[in-house]
Amino acid sequence: MSLPRVAGELTALRQRGPATASMLAERLGESSGATSYHLRQLAAHGFVEDAPDRGKGRERWWQAVVQALGFDETLLKDPDPSMRGAADMYLHEIATTHARELSTWLGTHDDWPEWTRATDMSDFTLRLTPELSRELIAKMHDLLNSYRALAPAEDDPEAAQVRFHTHSFPIDKD
Repeated sequence: MSLPRVAGELTALRQRGPATASMLAERLGESSGATSYHLRQLAAHGFVEDAPDRGKGRERWWQAVVQALGFDETLLKDPDPSMRGAADMYLHEIATTHARELSTWLGTHDDWPEWTRATDMSDFTLRLTPELSRELIAKMHDLLNSYRALAPAEDDPEAAQVRFHTHSFPIDKD
């Protein structure tokens, strides 16, 4: 089982909502057998579940359990080197995914003229302690999550899925 491929299924469900293994396979360019296997593995670890209000007959629909993922940084200090390696690979895959999503946006922004002034690609440099950084991150997460309750209807023609990437890391050591 490849981490990037499993991450692809989970990301697709988180971003586009419930889907079948066949739908995900087509979207991701994989075989439906591999996608189905990955979904079962994700389900075994609590990342995805059956979508109870979808599917008819033998058709099995899957949905992400949560719409946001956190990372337990203690995994980077795990005594097991294979765990540290898997954690490091996961973080690199997330960074690669973020860069790919941003690059895709830049390459397709002309297709979204109504969104030109509703996007952001900025950066800020602040001098913070680890405690202040954790506080700021928590406040940003709370603010972003508060907008879930304001989500427009699925059939709203002006609405789109919008990705927010946040990165917080020190850049020098004084």
